[in-house]
Amino acid sequence: MPNYRIIVDLSDRRLYLLDGDTVVRQFPVAIGKMLTQTPTGEYTIVNKHPNPGGPFGVMWMGLSKPHYGIHGTNAPSSIGQAVSHGCIRMYNPDVLELSKIVPIGTRVTIRP
Repeated sequence: MPNYRIIVDLSDRRLYLLDGDTVVRQFPVAIGKMLTQTPTGEYTIVNKHPNPGGPFGVMWMGLSKPHYGIHGTNAPSSIGQAVSHGCIRMYNPDVLELSKIVPIGTRVTIRP
């Protein structure tokens, strides 16, 4: 039985999917900009919504911190940048892949 968890490293703008202590996948992400920084801390995925529309791309995975989530984007050129309102943006194919792997309740650590 896999023991998945996610680490978002804001300094290198990458999301790491771990099974136990082993990194099994990593993805480039966009993070919050200076005035709307991505909050650091320990959260969990509390919901998933496919095709939320607009700037959220093809998938929204809400975090236990209200109004924050991991989601796709309609602006793929933003990946790797500090441009969001605090959410973690991923390429649409990447967020779809991740959402198929991790269940609701998965721990998400966001570190500086």
